[in-house]
Amino acid sequence: MLTIFHFSSKFPQKTKWSFEAFEVPQRMIVHQAPNMSLMDISKIFSLLQPKEDEEDGCQQLNQAIADDDDKLLAELLAQEQYRRCINSRSGWGVPGTPLRMAAAHGHLRCLEVLLAHRAEVDSLDVKAQTPLFTAVSAKHLDCVVALLKAGADPNGSQYNNSSPVLTAAREGDVDILNELLRHGAEVDVRAKVPDWASNATTCRGPLYMSAVYGHLDSFKLLLLHGANPDFNCTDKKLLARIKQPKTVLEMCIRYGCGTEYIQLLIDFGASVYLPELIVDKTTQQNEAVVMLLKERVCPKTLMSQTRLAIRRYLTMTDKSSSIDSLDIPHILKNYLKHIT
Repeated sequence: MLTIFHFSSKFPQKTKWSFEAFEVPQRMIVHQAPNMSLMDISKIFSLLQPKEDEEDGCQQLNQAIADDDDKLLAELLAQEQYRRCINSRSGWGVPGTPLRMAAAHGHLRCLEVLLAHRAEVDSLDVKAQTPLFTAVSAKHLDCVVALLKAGADPNGSQYNNSSPVLTAAREGDVDILNELLRHGAEVDVRAKVPDWASNATTCRGPLYMSAVYGHLDSFKLLLLHGANPDFNCTDKKLLARIKQPKTVLEMCIRYGCGTEYIQLLIDFGASVYLPELIVDKTTQQNEAVVMLLKERVCPKTLMSQTRLAIRRYLTMTDKSSSIDSLDIPHILKNYLKHIT
């Protein structure tokens, strides 16, 4: 294992790389230099390329995966020369591991063969995307399930700006989103931007994305799994950088998301007093605004307040399972799950 000082801003300054498929000469220990030229960088990447025979092995593995030939893939991986390539990055466009390729194509049987031969489940491509992120982006639910069962991190890579949950929320893929959340993915994950960045991207969490793109089922699922309905307005670190962040409630009204979104936010405890601009600057008193103004003068029922208090008390990731374990009548369990 060698420690290489990497020059890419997408990775931390000191990144550990494992070179098991080919030898790395000692001259590969590179110190970041402010005057590093493009030729220097090209030379570094040329030295990182695997040897020719190992490149051939990678190509044969990739071809078997592209053809969805799991039997041939298993035969190849039974040989040491091919097993050495199981975590090697290769290919055109976005070089990645064989596992990433199987996830991208949705070839479940090949993916399972690779996992059975101990392929690294959270291996990164050059964009710092994991195979799980790739499977989520390509909407391959069966591959997502297999990777999560194999121990893939449901939050993806810390070095990638996006995350599987953000992607699934934007695409409105409820089944994939549910699997990620069931396996402990962070429900209020943010896009990874530098601390000094103060822009709208910082505020776009999964709840915001599902609302703006009109995915009501994903929106409700996120709330059921504990998404903060006042996202953006309770984080002290964010408030120190962005003076007037927009609440999800305010954005739903501005984008005309519909009363269903407004009602869900109210039911899940969103503060109806945070969007101060609504009363002052909204000229058209549409149904959503009327609903909000009515909620400001009519307090919640005792049952609604009790439901909110119980759900806040249940801090476990899978709130549905937590509710099922409560010793209460079935009708009350459904009420806590917002099932009518």
